[in-house]
Amino acid sequence: MIRPILAELQKRFGVNAAEAGDQDLHRRALLGVAMVSAETGHLNEVLDKCERHVAARPEIELLAVRRRIFGPED
Repeated sequence: MIRPILAELQKRFGVNAAEAGDQDLHRRALLGVAMVSAETGHLNEVLDKCERHVAARPEIELLAVRRRIFGPED
């Protein structure tokens, strides 16, 4: 169930997406989405679209979303 979601995020939004954890928990998955952008506004826009896309899938219950943005000083 997870692989098609990851492939669709990569193809549709041009981001890197992977199952990043919780593989050993029953019916849970931690998905990671990453991208690089020169503008923070564009970055937030694309990540918002990815989040809405995953949340809109009826077979998925989105439990939490965390976002971390790294800048040149990190």
